Amino acid sequence: MTVMPRNRTAFTPTTVGDDPRWARIIDRDRTADGHLWYSVATTGVYCRPSCPSRTANPKNVQLHDTLEAAKATGFRACKRCNPDGPSADDENAAIIARVCRLIEESEEEPSLNELADAAGRSASYFHRLFKSATGLTPKDYASAHRAAKVREGLASGNSVTEAIYDAGFNSSGRFYEKSTDMLGMTPTQYRLGGANEDIRFAVGQSSLGAILVASSKKGVAAILLGSDPDALVRNLQDRFPNANLIGADGDYEALVARVVGLVEAPGLGIDLPLDVRGTAFQRRVWQALQEIPAGQTVSYAKVARRIGSPRAVRAVAGACAANNLAVAIPCHRVVRNDGSLSGYAWGVERKRALLDREAPEVR
Repeated sequence: MTVMPRNRTAFTPTTVGDDPRWARIIDRDRTADGHLWYSVATTGVYCRPSCPSRTANPKNVQLHDTLEAAKATGFRACKRCNPDGPSADDENAAIIARVCRLIEESEEEPSLNELADAAGRSASYFHRLFKSATGLTPKDYASAHRAAKVREGLASGNSVTEAIYDAGFNSSGRFYEKSTDMLGMTPTQYRLGGANEDIRFAVGQSSLGAILVASSKKGVAAILLGSDPDALVRNLQDRFPNANLIGADGDYEALVARVVGLVEAPGLGIDLPLDVRGTAFQRRVWQALQEIPAGQTVSYAKVARRIGSPRAVRAVAGACAANNLAVAIPCHRVVRNDGSLSGYAWGVERKRALLDREAPEVR
């Protein structure tokens, strides 16, 4: 027999199912935590909206706008969701912040087991938690932090050797194995602001306006769209201030023609070597964009889920905005949750035109 607690507040079961707040409980909406609570008469507990317990029958539920109101029912706090204390998200955020500081302050890269022990979680659970919160694995986060320290050291005038060891690399050999991917050029060139790096470029015309294509020895490093060819060249100069910018020759103009063809028919795709320069997180986002089929669109939230970081929606949008390779990395295929077009580095009208050109591909 169920013993009902005394001093319960008045119960109004007939209205809960129609209350818009009930939908947030059904969805286990974490953003509602701290703003809404509910109590369940049949179990004698009160919970936060994100409680993982089985969804209760709304006829047995009462909604509360304050924690005090939930406590006034006389029910006990749910042991699964701990509505009286910090949410699981808050606790996890504090754990991840603490581990990030540990990674950043360690002279050598900590192992996954060491980090998991510091977090008080199993290695597998901690790995999933860290990736969901930061968008990176612990190893990728450590690598990105060391890369940032290398760039900072080189920019401040330190020698390459000093920058390598200050960033926590145990040997120069391990660093040089990854240095070009990390910096986009050799360490010495990066230290000198890209000096002596040859960047070939040419400007062409497409139906969407001017187009500038630039390449390093590794591959196409920039595809820029705009209305003013001179502005595109200045943009390129700003991106590679100390590089040797080499104007077009006949062979390179043929490559530009191929890129123009990609703009005119983006659904056909193009096989070009790319020199993709960005952070580890940006590269993961850009890789996910390249996997979106022509003629399809996905939301920023869906991209975040695909890379295993469902909460990193804003960071995904930032990575899209930082894309230097228009069309080749198809950030034009990412839209808002409702399907409407959001901002595009090259202009929303160009984004709409590119999507319109791809649409027949799926008919």
